[in-house]
Amino acid sequence: MVPAKGISPRVPASPYSGAVSSCPPLNFAAWNFLGFWPLNFEFSTPLALTILLLTTSPVPAADTPAADLEGQQLAQRLLDQHPTENYTNTGILHIRPAHGPRTDIPLRFEITVAAGHWSTAYEAAVGNGEGVVITHADHQPNQYAFHAQNGKLVNLSGDQTMVPLAGSDFWIADLGQEFLHWPQQRLLKKEVKRSRGCSVLESTNPHPDAHGYARVVSWIDTENEGFVQAFAYDADNQVLKEFYPKDIKKVNGQWQVGLMEMENDQTGSSTRLEFEH
Repeated sequence: MVPAKGISPRVPASPYSGAVSSCPPLNFAAWNFLGFWPLNFEFSTPLALTILLLTTSPVPAADTPAADLEGQQLAQRLLDQHPTENYTNTGILHIRPAHGPRTDIPLRFEITVAAGHWSTAYEAAVGNGEGVVITHADHQPNQYAFHAQNGKLVNLSGDQTMVPLAGSDFWIADLGQEFLHWPQQRLLKKEVKRSRGCSVLESTNPHPDAHGYARVVSWIDTENEGFVQAFAYDADNQVLKEFYPKDIKKVNGQWQVGLMEMENDQTGSSTRLEFEH
């Protein structure tokens, strides 16, 4: 495989590379890049009206069966969002540790659509190459094939995916939206966040690991069901990480996310994923 621009030849070849063709800039109204839908800033209602609708629309109490049902339905709609075409892109992981020098790691991203399933591959140019291929299928658990820097291929599942990709603050679980597969999903409330009307979804891990996520709270845009932000909590109910999509701009008539940021509140580190296209 010919390495993508800015990617070291040491990056392991994706098993799907032969099926991917060159595409124009991705239409984010049709596909959630990196597993997270960006914001669409073409407002159909003024902010004041959005606030009025949120404050007057009935929302079930957070501890009722109705809140659980609405949460499960919202999580399923997010999981049901599928790409419609193959796509490749490149970017840079800008890793800022709490102490020590910053690191920039080239990253290659690839989507492959097949009958009955689709896959996302992430290849980081670090060491001898590190990456993961995540296979998604309707109403099935994700499959994670992790390519370690030592050349070994390891299949991960569940909380095993709560490990960093290339030493960044993005865990493999983040890339696969693993928390949306947890059985307990609850609609907490509706509110305005970052100037967008949002449904607040709480996803609870049934078997939390001591060092992983116990629950994730996500603010989902009520208009386009894109992620506005998300907070992950540990078993002690302390904020572990914060996720924000940023640098949203219009390119060739389409809204695109230029940057995503993951902050680790407990280590003081953060990672920005900046896309080339």
